[in-house]
Amino acid sequence: MAAPPAEPCGMDGYRGLRDVRVDLDLGAARGGGEGGAGGGGGFTVCFWLYLSGPARPSSVILHQITAGGDNKLPFLALSEGNRLLLFPLLRLHKEAPGASSCPWTDTTNISAVNECPLEKWVHIGCEVTENVMRLHIDGDLVAEAHLCALPSEPVNQDDAYQICLVGNSDKVEGYVYNIQVLSMLGTIHEQYTENPPSKLSIDYSCCDGIEVGDDGIWCIVGGKASCRRNFIMEVVLTNAFGEPVNKDTQIVASLVYADNGAVVEKSRDDAEPPLLIAFEGLEYPAKSRPLPILRGRALFKLKISQLSSKCDNKLFRIYFSTLHVQKYPFLEASSKPVRCISRGRPNRPMGPRKRTSSATVGEIQSVNNHQGFGRDGKVNACLQSHDLVCLHPSKFLKVEVDGIETHKILTQSEQDRKLVLETPSVTRTDSTTSDSDSIDGGSSWSGSDRDEVETFSDAMVFRYCLEGTCERSTFLKGAASSINVDDLIALANQVSLYSGCSHHRYQIIISKQLLEEGADTWSRISKNKERALWSSAVPEIVAKFMDISRSANRGLSEQDLEVLRGIAGCGDDLGRDEFDRLWYWLYPVAASLSKDKINNLWARTEPVWIEGLITKEEAENALRSSRELLRKPGTFILRFPTTRSWPHPDAGSLVVTYVGFDNSIHHRLLSLDFSAARAGSLQDLLLQEPELLQLGRVDRLPTAMRN
Repeated sequence: MAAPPAEPCGMDGYRGLRDVRVDLDLGAARGGGEGGAGGGGGFTVCFWLYLSGPARPSSVILHQITAGGDNKLPFLALSEGNRLLLFPLLRLHKEAPGASSCPWTDTTNISAVNECPLEKWVHIGCEVTENVMRLHIDGDLVAEAHLCALPSEPVNQDDAYQICLVGNSDKVEGYVYNIQVLSMLGTIHEQYTENPPSKLSIDYSCCDGIEVGDDGIWCIVGGKASCRRNFIMEVVLTNAFGEPVNKDTQIVASLVYADNGAVVEKSRDDAEPPLLIAFEGLEYPAKSRPLPILRGRALFKLKISQLSSKCDNKLFRIYFSTLHVQKYPFLEASSKPVRCISRGRPNRPMGPRKRTSSATVGEIQSVNNHQGFGRDGKVNACLQSHDLVCLHPSKFLKVEVDGIETHKILTQSEQDRKLVLETPSVTRTDSTTSDSDSIDGGSSWSGSDRDEVETFSDAMVFRYCLEGTCERSTFLKGAASSINVDDLIALANQVSLYSGCSHHRYQIIISKQLLEEGADTWSRISKNKERALWSSAVPEIVAKFMDISRSANRGLSEQDLEVLRGIAGCGDDLGRDEFDRLWYWLYPVAASLSKDKINNLWARTEPVWIEGLITKEEAENALRSSRELLRKPGTFILRFPTTRSWPHPDAGSLVVTYVGFDNSIHHRLLSLDFSAARAGSLQDLLLQEPELLQLGRVDRLPTAMRN
């Protein structure tokens, strides 16, 4: 049995179709092999196939050529309906296509039932014997044909039973991964599950700082340093099964034109590159700062300096690709079309000042005394009355994975900047010193004299309401340390009023305690050094989580810590920036768990009502009894969304992931509506959801809850 020769291939066994060449020894199919079906021996050809978008029907994917022959005849092809066709082999089967076969689609072949998907990895397995050929797709047998073997005659040539499979790139652009020729039958499913290929994509549910126009085109504020805004995009590297890939791979971002994919170049008049990346508080050309893939993800914080209006109003895309690796379409990802715009400054204030309701005595006392989630284990007075809302479709705020949160950005004139917000020394910003007019600048939205400050202007409050999560956090980092409690709560009330969302109010009120607890925790972890080992940080993080959440018996598991590590984006050590990303997500979660009724549910482990810290992908996988089949409708998991961090209004909220009656997985956000009038347990509330009425007994699963 001849093995595939060593031929040009890309990283990790990727090959373009034009580079595929595999020799087959048909003598193995005529006898002596193991596991033969229908008589004789046999062999197996298996590989992963990726067809790009331009693939056309009636195209040959692999040709078969006899030794010394010139005629290329089909072995694997696409039909008119984009279904895979497998053809008998020359010199082995009577039904094999001949040079006079025209069209070849009318000759004997084995046809798959479903269309072959484009731009997706598909595993192909071909079992060949003298009398039978079988076609497997993604580990499953989809077609089989009984054939007639050609008579075995004595031959003198050494290459009489040699067949060569060669790729075709004339009408189809495709790629092959890990092609193998095996002398045993019945091993295709094992090859399918081992070492699957990778694919790069964009996780649109994690995008932030992006506005979507009525035409569906992204609008991003860019241009000069004083106007442009951060936006966040996250790319994921997954295998063919959707599981994160942990490879030593770096991803680089660039700005390209949407119509032709050409790179947007820096003009002679421009001092800055078109696309910038924020890294440790400074801006760099995006091409010069690739990011490593950690646990299958890389988070990019970007800015665009080139406006569409200066490029003939052309649209852009953000293009991600692997670094120092041959370019493949499955290791590239492009965003939706982007229009980069600028925003002018208003010439006058937004309008007369409005008064909002005053803070409660309990809230003032709780913030003044730094109570709540402190070491005394008591809950803030303003948090003791919080409870859950009913899990009913009319109460859902949003689907976690639907669309992208949009933000309109509003600037303000100098006369509206009345508040001095000095950035504390322990806090790092995500902008350069030149970004002085940006909300995330080092001095934030400030004037010049703290003594002139009495309250927040309407323009400042509106700007907070309409900015992105990153800009809000930078603003609050300065505000929480430099204003008194009354002003902080006044801001919370105004933002809640103007935005129409009470959850903004809660995130602002907890900001002072969150930042102080975070600075104290980092000080103990780092011991005044710039970085700390992850292994040494874990005990302190776990202890702080249990302290804040008032959890005496249930801390953080190894799986929980791996999720936190992915949120932080750190490796074996972490710095302050990575710790802040972790803390801004973990603190609101711990604060939510400190509420009595949620705390009781978190403490229950037989059965588990609230899962540990798991990702959306892990929750979806847990709701599948196999890769294709879902569990019974009504099966659900309660989790905390990993894409919602302080001061996002949904930070610390619960998400229910469940199998609906439509036999698909849904994600629904459970709002903490902070009302004292709610009664009953979370179980009772869940049972009021129509699609969860079928829930009965709940048994423990490794990472799921089921009935």
